[in-house]
Amino acid sequence: MRRAIVFDLDQTLYPERRFALSGFAAVSREVERRCGVPSRDAFAVLRRTLDGGRPNALQTLCARFDLPAPLVLELRTVIRTHTPRLRLPRESAEVLRAMRPDWRVGILTNGLPATQANKVAALDLASRVDAVVYAEDTGPGKPDRAAFDCVLRKLDVDAAAAVFVGDDLWADVYGARNAGLRTIRIERWSRPSVGRALPEDADAVVGTLRDVPACARALAHAGAGN
Repeated sequence: MRRAIVFDLDQTLYPERRFALSGFAAVSREVERRCGVPSRDAFAVLRRTLDGGRPNALQTLCARFDLPAPLVLELRTVIRTHTPRLRLPRESAEVLRAMRPDWRVGILTNGLPATQANKVAALDLASRVDAVVYAEDTGPGKPDRAAFDCVLRKLDVDAAAAVFVGDDLWADVYGARNAGLRTIRIERWSRPSVGRALPEDADAVVGTLRDVPACARALAHAGAGN
């Protein structure tokens, strides 16, 4: 029977912090060009906000260097549209390569489709999988069922024969389970969800992507036995 494994992108196949740092570097170059703020100084401020877990990095930057507040929106666009400097972790490449011979492999990711497409290109993922779906092209995005149904159609696999791997209990685990897929949650780079009631945990929880192939095969075998 044809089987599929579908991966979330951010915080699953690579640490999203790397995209944030790449975006901050692009912003730093922009404020140096436009406002004369040394890019090294701007980047230092932005990085401190990331290390401190503060979400208002661009507002902090503008306040620190007395830049006009409306610039925040333009700098946010710089982050979203820049060509990111990213590298796919070796572990992720190895897992995708290990699954590809016997499984259909897909990626389903939330976020602005153009931004996510830039990440996919920078990580050289399109050649490593059978389908990439940008969830917000299908509707509101994960956990909406339409996103999962779309990637299953592209992979030509039934939900009962598919496993989803992600880090987020709500968008990934709840969404995939609601669409009929089995689920694996990866903990390594995950952040706790805030402000919502969480569903039950995944069918399996792993600490590293290297555990995914064996775990997915076990879940597929268990499903075949039902």
